[in-house]
Amino acid sequence: MLNKDELLKRTNKGLDVFKYYIDIPFKIGRNFLNPLYNDNKASCNVYFDRKNGIYRIKDFGNDEYSGDCFFFVGKLKGLDCGKGNNFIEILKTINYDMSLGLDNSNHTVCGMKQVYPQDKQAITEPHRTKSYNIIQQPFTQKELDFWEQSGVTLNILKLYKTVSLKEFKSINRDNKPFTCISSDKEPIFGYIGKRYVKIYRPFSEIRFLYGGNIGDGYCFGLEQLPSKGDTLFITGGEKDVMTLAAHGFHSICFNSETSTIPPAIIYKLTFRFKHIVLLYDTDKTGIDAAIRHEKALSCYGVKRLTLPLSGEKKDKDITDYFIKGNSRENFRKLFLDFLDNLYEETMTMLKSCEIDFDNPPAKAEKIISAGDVPLGTQGNILCITGGEGTGKSNYVASIIAGSIKQDNLYVDTLGVNVQSNSKGEAILLYDTEQSEVHLFKNTSNLLRRAKLKEKPDEFKAFSITGMSRKERMQAIIQSMDKYHYQYEGIHLVVIDGIADLVLSVNDEAESIRIVEELYRLAGIYQTCIICVLHYVPNGLKLRGHLGSELQRKAAAILSIEIDKNPTISVVKALKVRDGSPLDVPLMLFSWDKNMGMHVHRGEKPREEKEKRKEKELVNVVCEIFSINKSMAYIDLCDHIQQIMDVKERTAKSYIKFMREKEIILKDPSNQNYFLMGYNQ
Repeated sequence: MLNKDELLKRTNKGLDVFKYYIDIPFKIGRNFLNPLYNDNKASCNVYFDRKNGIYRIKDFGNDEYSGDCFFFVGKLKGLDCGKGNNFIEILKTINYDMSLGLDNSNHTVCGMKQVYPQDKQAITEPHRTKSYNIIQQPFTQKELDFWEQSGVTLNILKLYKTVSLKEFKSINRDNKPFTCISSDKEPIFGYIGKRYVKIYRPFSEIRFLYGGNIGDGYCFGLEQLPSKGDTLFITGGEKDVMTLAAHGFHSICFNSETSTIPPAIIYKLTFRFKHIVLLYDTDKTGIDAAIRHEKALSCYGVKRLTLPLSGEKKDKDITDYFIKGNSRENFRKLFLDFLDNLYEETMTMLKSCEIDFDNPPAKAEKIISAGDVPLGTQGNILCITGGEGTGKSNYVASIIAGSIKQDNLYVDTLGVNVQSNSKGEAILLYDTEQSEVHLFKNTSNLLRRAKLKEKPDEFKAFSITGMSRKERMQAIIQSMDKYHYQYEGIHLVVIDGIADLVLSVNDEAESIRIVEELYRLAGIYQTCIICVLHYVPNGLKLRGHLGSELQRKAAAILSIEIDKNPTISVVKALKVRDGSPLDVPLMLFSWDKNMGMHVHRGEKPREEKEKRKEKELVNVVCEIFSINKSMAYIDLCDHIQQIMDVKERTAKSYIKFMREKEIILKDPSNQNYFLMGYNQ
C-alpha cells in the first residue's frame, strides 16, 4: 500500500529519497549548496531528526527551504506538501521515480483513504509495454556533425540522456520481432527514460519508435529545468528542446505536437516561470495544434509565438531557424518583439512617464519630498525606512550613482559599497511621490555625483504619480519584464514609496500580495529590489501590515534617522539576514556646502554601538518577560529569534551579551532566566 509510513520504511527513513533527488554527493550533517534555489553559500545539510525518527533537510540561510523528504520533493516538483491531493501526488512521484513497487491502487494519508477516478480511456486502452533491447555505441563524427549543425554538443546530448544506438530490437503491433541496425545513411538515436526508450531515426521512413512503456506523462526536458526561470518554451520535439538548450533557453516537449498537454504540469510550472510559450512548427499541423493548446491553457497564461518560417519541410521549426544562420540574439529580438506586442498598451502609457533628459520640463516651485536608500543581494528585497528630512533621497541617489559610475572613477556612496553595472543591465527607478520636475532635478544631481555628462541608456527613471495604485504595480511588473530582455538582465530596481502601491499599509491581504510579488520578481530576474517605506520604525520593528511583511521578507532593512547633531544623518540596520543588525556599524553622512552634495562622515564609535545594542535588547526582553517573569534558556532563545527575526546562533550571542551586562540573571534554583526587577 502506498502511504507515508511504508514509503519511509522502504527509503531508510527518507535518506534514500534525498540521495536520489540531490545530484551532488553529500554527507549527513555536512553543509552543501541547496539545489532548490540558486544558492551561492553552502549553508544547508541533511540530518537525522531523532524526535520524529526521520531524515530532514535544514537550510540555515533560508528556513523556507527546510523540511522532510516529502517537502523537498514537493518543492522540487512545484507541489504544496500541505495539501492532501498534492501529498498523494508526491508519494506517487517518489514511488514511480525510485521504483519502490508500492501498490498505487489505494492511497492512505493520515488514516484517510483518498480515491481518484481513473481515466476511462486508460482503462479501455491501456498503454502497452513493449519488450525491447538496445546496443549503445559511441557517437561517430558524422553523427556529432548532424547534431552540431543545430548547436547541440556532446555535453547537451549527455545532459538530456540521448545516446547513439548500434541496434534496436522490439516487437510490432502483431507481436512480431523486428530489428533496426544503425548505418551511416540511417543512424539511430535513443532518448533514454527510466522504463522506456524513444527511438529517433532522422533519415528513415519511420522516424520514431519506442520500447518499454512511455506512459501518458511523457515530458522530455522536464528534469533538466531549473527551479526558477523567466521563460519556458514548449516545442514539438526532443531535438528542438536540445537546440534551445544549446542556445541558452529553457524548453520541454511532450510526445508530439498533437498530444494532449496535461494541465497539472503546466499549473505547477507557472510557479517556476514567468512566461510559458508554445513554439510549435509553422506547418498547418503545428499551427493548428498551437492554437488549440493556447485556447485550452489560456487560464494558465500560456501564449503562442510563431517563427518567421515558411512551413516547408526544412523551414518550419526552431532547429531549422538556427540552422539557417539565425543567432541567439536574433531569437531574443524575436521574443522582445513578442513582448512589445503583449505589453503595447502599458509600454505606450509608461513611455509618457519616462524622464526625457533631452527635453527637460519647465522649472516650477521646489517641492520637498522624502527619499529612499536601497541595499541588498541578488534575488532579495532591501527595505529603506525613515522619516521626512533625513536625507533618504540623496542616500538612494548615491547608491544609483555607484551603480552607473565608470569602473575607474571613485564615487562617494555614503558609506556603502555598491557593485558597478559592468554588464550594462537595466537600472530602474520608479518614483510614486515626486513630481516630474523634482525627479528630473534629483536624477541630474545623481549624474553629477557619478561624474557622468550624459544619462546611460540602461538607466530609466519614471515619475508614476499620475497613475492609479493598481496601474503603478502593473506598470512596474510589465516594464521590468520588458527591460530584462532588452538589456539582458536587471542590475537594480528602486521603488521610492512602496506604500503608494497599496490602498492602506494596514491592509494585510494587499500588503502580503504586493511584497510577495516583488519578492518573486527579484528571484525571477535575479536582481535587488529596493523598497522605500516612509515610516519611522518603532525600535527594531516596522509599523503596519506592510512593514511587518517587509520585515519578514526583506534580506536587510536600513533606517535613516537624524543624529543628536541635527545636521548629520545616521544609518542603522534594523535587520540583516546573515548576522546581527546590532553589530552593523552606524554610518554617518551630512551635507557638504562646498561640494554641493551629501558626503560620508565615517562611523559612530564602538561605545555608541554598544549603547544602542544594550538599549534595543532591554526593550526586547521587557516585551518577552512582560508575560512570563522567568523562562528556560531554550524558550528565551526562541522568543528572541521570533521577535528580532534572527538565527539561533545570533539569539544565543544576545543572551550572552545580556548576561554580561546583567540585564538578565539566572535563578540557581531552577536554572531559569529573569529580568532584573522582576524576581520576587
